[in-house]
Amino acid sequence: MGALTGLKILDFSTLLPGPYATLMLGDLGADIIKISAPDKKDIVTDYPPYIDETDLSANQAWLGRNKKNLFLNLKNEKSKEIIHKLIMEYDIVIEQFRPGVMDRLGLGYEDLKKINPKIIYCSLTGYGQTGPLKNNAGHDINYLARSGNMNYSGKKSTGPVLTNMQIADIGVGSLNSVIGILSAVYYRSQTGKGQYIDVAMSDGLISFNAMEGASFLVNGIEPKREETRLNGGCAYDFYETKDNRYLSVGALEPKFWENFCNCIGLPELIEKTVMPKDVSQMKEIIRKRILEKTLDEWLEIFKGKDVCVEPVLTMKEALLEDEHTKARELVVDVEVANSNGKTIKQMASPIKLSECPIKYNKTGYPLGYHSEEILKNLGYSKNDIDEMVEEGITNIYKK
Repeated sequence: MGALTGLKILDFSTLLPGPYATLMLGDLGADIIKISAPDKKDIVTDYPPYIDETDLSANQAWLGRNKKNLFLNLKNEKSKEIIHKLIMEYDIVIEQFRPGVMDRLGLGYEDLKKINPKIIYCSLTGYGQTGPLKNNAGHDINYLARSGNMNYSGKKSTGPVLTNMQIADIGVGSLNSVIGILSAVYYRSQTGKGQYIDVAMSDGLISFNAMEGASFLVNGIEPKREETRLNGGCAYDFYETKDNRYLSVGALEPKFWENFCNCIGLPELIEKTVMPKDVSQMKEIIRKRILEKTLDEWLEIFKGKDVCVEPVLTMKEALLEDEHTKARELVVDVEVANSNGKTIKQMASPIKLSECPIKYNKTGYPLGYHSEEILKNLGYSKNDIDEMVEEGITNIYKK
């Protein structure tokens, strides 16, 4: 039994934020049905590479893990009937369309609430259901830009920098959706009432301004690039080694700073503190010192010391070779769905539960794989389903 066994969720989302949210919930035991349009591609699930001898992309196999999926053309009236039947059991919904789209389809919160008053309905968007930007298209880079975070991130010489991490998508959209859904589930368990959840990726990034944002709201002073404790204004930074690798140095507290300075043979920097007035000159001294040795040589020097220094690992090192990753079981072998026992490696859930450990049953299935099964369970006959296929309402994966 999983922690969330008994929760049944319809997932109308695409791309990364919603699917990762339901991946987390599915890993924890929730029963997920992913609804996809039979005639529309998803640039995330269709993103190569594909697994050998299958028609599964790596992303579909990962994001679809522990889920069933169903093809439905939501513009067709028959699809509404199917959704109405499903939500009597699958009474948690997550969708990721722009505001108003599900309402126009007759599948908005107020519509479905009439069918099942206990429904929990989460809308995940870029800018939320209200406000002047609510209908704007956007991606991670746009939300980061508008949140204020990018105005003091990066370097003075280059401006903002790309990170290749979906901070808004996963760090805000996915996680806040999971928090919102589980909060609503708890509330429903206490009151019997469902509710509507409005999650905006841009909203969550406002609080990512964190300490600098809290300070600005009190003193009105705008943070600038390379002038704060965490954006390059102190020794907290990345430093290149002799072999063109990099070390991350996070020695902020006095004891860590002292140990770091002693390890690199520059004890005279201790009294300057990690954030002196002449920080640029001090960092240049550190950069020259770090350039004198290879990454492995420095790691041997720092080994066992309290210095808050770690290597910038390659993906291969981080996912396949790092001993800590292995010990924490952060990469797992998962059986490929619709295969003869073939397994692939996937990134695991980051949540560890002692009483109900997470189970990785199967990778995601090809889209449309469960269409026939789900529709038959709702009472539709083989002839009914064949007619739906002919009318473009659904599509059946040929196993």
